[in-house]
Order: sequence, then C-alpha cells, then structure tokens
Amino acid sequence: MTATPSISVMLPRDLPAHQVLDYARTAERTGFDELWVVEDLGFRGGFAQAAAVLASTERIGVGIGILPAASRNVAFAAMEIATLGQLFPGRVVVGIGHGMPGWMRQAGCWPERPLTFLNEYTQGVRALLAGDTLTGTVAGASLEDLRLEPSSLPETSPPLLLGVRGPRSLAVSGRVADGTVLAEPVTPEYVVAAREQIAAPGAHRVVAYNLAAVDQDPNAAVTTARPGLEWIGEPDWAPHLAPLPFAAEFAALRADCATRQEFTERLPAEWVQQLALAGTPAQVRARIDELTAAGVTSNVLMPAGPDPLAALEQLATVL
Repeated sequence: MTATPSISVMLPRDLPAHQVLDYARTAERTGFDELWVVEDLGFRGGFAQAAAVLASTERIGVGIGILPAASRNVAFAAMEIATLGQLFPGRVVVGIGHGMPGWMRQAGCWPERPLTFLNEYTQGVRALLAGDTLTGTVAGASLEDLRLEPSSLPETSPPLLLGVRGPRSLAVSGRVADGTVLAEPVTPEYVVAAREQIAAPGAHRVVAYNLAAVDQDPNAAVTTARPGLEWIGEPDWAPHLAPLPFAAEFAALRADCATRQEFTERLPAEWVQQLALAGTPAQVRARIDELTAAGVTSNVLMPAGPDPLAALEQLATVL
C-alpha cells in the first residue's frame, strides 16, 4: 500500500453481490492504489467485505471506511483488525467513526457522549493491537485483564484512521489516529480547514471521498454526476460547504428548490465540478492534483452513474 499520494476507488455499497469480486479485481487490474469498502447500516459488513476483497486480489490496498465505533466491543474490533493485519500484512487501512447518528440510534447503540466514546475506543483498539493489557472501563465496556494473544498480533498494526467531521471530532483524530477520512464532498478549501482543526503533531494521512464521473465530453460527466449530489446541503454537511466561496449562493439555491431533483438540475456546472470530480480525464486529474496540494494523501473516487463497473474503467483513465 502506498504511503505517497494515491488514487483509489470506492466499492459501491449496493453493488450486486455477484459483481463485488469482479469489481475488486478490475480495480486492481486497472491500477488503482486502494479499494475502499463502506459499512453503512442495512448494507454489507466492513470486515467481511474487506476479507473477501483481500483474498481475491494480490496487490491492491483495502481501506475500511468507516466502522461505527459503538457497534462493536473494543476487544472484538481489535481482534478483527489484527486478523486482517496478520493475513494481509501491509494491505489494510481501517477507518473508525461515530457512525451516522440516525443509523446508530436505529441500531440502539448511539453513546451518550459520542466524542469521549470515540476517543476512548480508538485508544483502546490501538493499545490492544500493541499487545497491551487493559483493565477498567473503556468506551462503556468494563474490561478485566484483556489482551490479544501474542500469536494473534500482526507484525505491524494496520493504520487506524478516524472518519469524522466537525472541529472537536477532527481534533480527536489529530491526537489519537494515524489519519482522517473526510467524507464527500471534499474540496481543497475544506481540506485546508479540516487540517487546521486536525492539527496533528506529526505525519497524518488524509483520505478524501469524492463522487466521480469521467468522460471525454465534460458536459456528459457533469450530467452523470448531478444526481449523486442531491443530498449536499443537508445540515450534517455544513462544515464541508462553509469554506467555499459560493457557500451563501449555494444555500440560497438549496432553499429556493422545492425538490432534490430541481436542486441538482439547477446546480451550475462549475459548482458540480467543484463538489465532485467530474470532467475529462485531464480535468479530473488536475482537480486531484489540487486536492493533493491541499494535503490529501489518498483520493478515493466514488463512481457515479448506473453502471459502476463501466464507470470504473472510465475512472481509471485518470491514472
């Protein structure tokens, strides 16, 4: 797995099961550095997807982004991470986060103090992966002389990243994680603002998710990307939009639209190209270079359009 700026791709959460491994092998064949899997409530489990993809490929790195912390006891999360680290050394990156509050409440596992919980949880997982013994209350669990057996520990622990937004959560990531996963849309302005809030004292990886559509016709790419931007502007995404020079105009447009479809149809093409990686291969590569210059170390492309496998081949033209 590369430590230098990389271009990666996401495995769509709703991809038909019979296409998952073909998609992973295509991502590897076409030259992407990493494949990122997601764990969204009601879809597929992060560890199971990662293990299947790793076993079906030879080189490509696999990121999990993100695992909702409160959904797993710290001990069992550490066991799963250690297992992947042992079986596939150097190929795994693990993202942990709060999870979407609505989903976590649906599942009955939203903690009373989510920020404290995530801080303790991340540090607890790191300690167990380092071979430490834990006793006492960690992220709501009462532990008694808990450790991972030396034979189960990977030689090198997979990097732990936090997938978070908001200044307080980003600051926690800067203190306790190896990097941060920034959810879409990620613009250079947002990266700069987020890195200031992360304020990591040393090396810190920044993974950026972005909706992506690539076509020799830039107008066709913008058209493909539009539907995937319908949710942008909802309250949770305010930190992503605040640093943008057109934030006020964006908010006014959103408020003026009666439906999400109307909103996406009225989005100016230049805004689409700033909120997504949409355009010709040269245009998208230039945008990736801008994100890298702002501090992104791994650009994760989320394929737009109805056919993710076909989109994958198109996205690979930026490599």
